Amino acid sequence: MTPAPATFSDDWLSLREPADHRSRNMALEAELARYLEEVEEQRIVDLGAGSGSNLRALAPRLGLRQHWVLMDHDGSLAEAARTRLKAFADSWREAGDTLVLTLGAREVRVDFVIADLARDPAAPRAFAPHLVTASAFHDLVSADWCASFAQGMAGSGILVHAALICDGQDAWAPPHPADTAIAAGFRAHQGIDKGFGPALGPDAAQVLGTALARAGYEVGQAQSPWRLVPGDRALIQKLAAGTAAAATESGRVDGVTAQDWARHRADAEACAIGHLDLLAVPRT
Repeated sequence: MTPAPATFSDDWLSLREPADHRSRNMALEAELARYLEEVEEQRIVDLGAGSGSNLRALAPRLGLRQHWVLMDHDGSLAEAARTRLKAFADSWREAGDTLVLTLGAREVRVDFVIADLARDPAAPRAFAPHLVTASAFHDLVSADWCASFAQGMAGSGILVHAALICDGQDAWAPPHPADTAIAAGFRAHQGIDKGFGPALGPDAAQVLGTALARAGYEVGQAQSPWRLVPGDRALIQKLAAGTAAAATESGRVDGVTAQDWARHRADAEACAIGHLDLLAVPRT
């Protein structure tokens, strides 16, 4: 039986959002905005949209008229996204099922689609978007999924943007004797099938980039690491606990070692979690 696609709580997504937004690569997103600047109404599909964080980060950097389709398999997160986007906007109205946001001079129309992207990686193409984007998504999928997605985008003229793909370049300070063992256990756990086949984890950016290049795209990547400091204590504590639990579940680290590591890491002075952002532009 294929596992259901991974589900993340709105609490976790809310906790990580400030770190996500300040870590995204601004130069890459400025380049993306330039490719779309001549489009009067920019049509955008967001994969695994969760509670709408990607829209909140990217929409203020794009054009004055935007139409987003937020795709996720979890209806409860779609409802959370609707609620949080209303709070985010300067004003809002509903036109049937479409949520219409005002963000300064921008009008952003938002539709919510419950979809099984694991079954149909090319589903975004049905909405004729100018851009397909995602945040913290592609490290959950498999190499086969990336190949199918890239083939589905081939020849479409659609831009592809992926933010915050984990790259495995993590570092905690000060050092702890169990760092290497915990990292190995966590990486093993990352590879567990999240509903899309064996998950790519830190190999995702390379695999996705290669698949898109074969499908006719010019692919650029840029770093977007989380750099967490004591002011991010709640996120550090949650991250430490989750990392230790995953390492234990992998069977490579015993529970006592993982608990000791998590206890020390909850008070870490600093933590860097490596990510990459990717922008793929169709070759002319």
